[in-house]
Amino acid sequence: MKITTSLAIAVGLISLAACNKQTPQENAAENVEASAENAASAIESSTNNAAAQIEANAENASSQVKAAGENAASTVRSEGKEKAEAVRNSAETNTTENKTTKKY
Repeated sequence: MKITTSLAIAVGLISLAACNKQTPQENAAENVEASAENAASAIESSTNNAAAQIEANAENASSQVKAAGENAASTVRSEGKEKAEAVRNSAETNTTENKTTKKY
């Protein structure tokens, strides 16, 4: 019985040892897979960083365009008000001159 038990334990250990051993090809395959996973992770990280930078630049450009538009609109409004005021002043001056230069 002792020999049978010992033999059974030995067969079990040999079976387990055979299951855990990897061939050189399996080791190489796992290394290739791990290397590809690392490369893929690096690409994802790089593209995510680039996308974030593009978004930040776009937001800055958008703000600059908006500010430029607001400045241009303000300038046009101011110039329009100045021209309108000049027209009003010109009309008042002409009306005053017409009243004083009328001959009866």
